[in-house]
Amino acid sequence: MPAHWLLKSEPDVFGYPDLARVGREPWNGVRNYLARNHLRAMKVNDLALFYHSNTKPTGVAGVARVVRAAYPDDLQFDAASDYHDPRSKVTDPRWSMVDVAPLLAFPQVLTLETLRQLPAWADSPLTQKGTRLSVFPVTPAQFRAALKVAGVRLP
Repeated sequence: MPAHWLLKSEPDVFGYPDLARVGREPWNGVRNYLARNHLRAMKVNDLALFYHSNTKPTGVAGVARVVRAAYPDDLQFDAASDYHDPRSKVTDPRWSMVDVAPLLAFPQVLTLETLRQLPAWADSPLTQKGTRLSVFPVTPAQFRAALKVAGVRLP
């Protein structure tokens, strides 16, 4: 049984339509240790709600599938990158990434306001004030509730 996750991205930087266009993308640049640990826990075929943040409206735009488990984030070693970490060593990398592929676009964004009204989402980090994690687990009940309210079924 695959695990379920939520991945946040700003759609003006990289949104679900971009993922659908490229077909596969590394989920890199995560620089929070808890979010990194969540990336490291992901397995191939896990499913992720792809969440558009810092836009109007914020919400889930689709579902992605993990197609490569965690491996070192190459941006940490790139001095020209905003995500460079000079303290990270190739022999002991601090940061990880996974590769994701599009699975299902939602017909319209499932808004944060709608998610907050769903009982299954009451205790989610997403609906709690002050939580800003970009990667975190989603319960099977939360995942099912999101799909149901969005009116979609997995292929």
